[in-house]
Amino acid sequence: MRWTDNHCHLEQDMLEDTVAQASAAGVHRLVDVGTDAATSAAAVAKANACHRVWATVGVHPHEAHHGTGGIDDLLGSDRVVAVGECGLDYHYNHSPPPVQRAVFAAQIEMAHCHRLPLVIHTRKAWDDTFAILDESGVPERVVFHCFTGGLDEARAALDRGAFLSFSGIVSFPSADEVRAAAELCPPDRLLVETDSPYLTPVPLRGRTNTPAYLPLVGEVLARVRDLDLESVARLTWDNATALYQFDS
Repeated sequence: MRWTDNHCHLEQDMLEDTVAQASAAGVHRLVDVGTDAATSAAAVAKANACHRVWATVGVHPHEAHHGTGGIDDLLGSDRVVAVGECGLDYHYNHSPPPVQRAVFAAQIEMAHCHRLPLVIHTRKAWDDTFAILDESGVPERVVFHCFTGGLDEARAALDRGAFLSFSGIVSFPSADEVRAAAELCPPDRLLVETDSPYLTPVPLRGRTNTPAYLPLVGEVLARVRDLDLESVARLTWDNATALYQFDS
């Protein structure tokens, strides 16, 4: 089996060990996600240093008050496969909502200009997220990372052509709505991620998450969708290839 960790945050000082452990678990591609100018530049550097790692560059809604300076300059690298993560987070509001909305719209424009996928983070902001996408024009390739919505949100995202990426949350006992969305998701829109070092899946809750734990998320998706694990690995590998235009 081959897996792609569609969304993770890698530590530079642990990169070699993390990639080796992931590879031993069958996780052969890791998408290291930027959340501001500094982490985006670091993600590009890690991707340049390791052939199993690719980078995204973007400004997380928590960091929107810093603006998008320095992001566009990184988008020319052939190791950059997407813009983001970007979007809206009204749970914490670390950046004012109007600023979040403006910075999200700016990154949608970057995705259009560079013909790159858009990686979306949304929390307690579904209506505004969809409204800004509609106003700005949905990029050709979009993924809602760490999908936490239910059936209504899944349908709205899928109607806009998006992929849905499921993290360890899908394994949490309280996440019935997320599992319902995972069951609904068409097979060609399904992705899997760790969002490591966060959101460690059951039964390893309490440990620091790592890409090597990705197959545990896949096991939940296999049960929810009544598939064998190999089928989930193959589907999500092929979908990541299509989203990020990896060489197969």
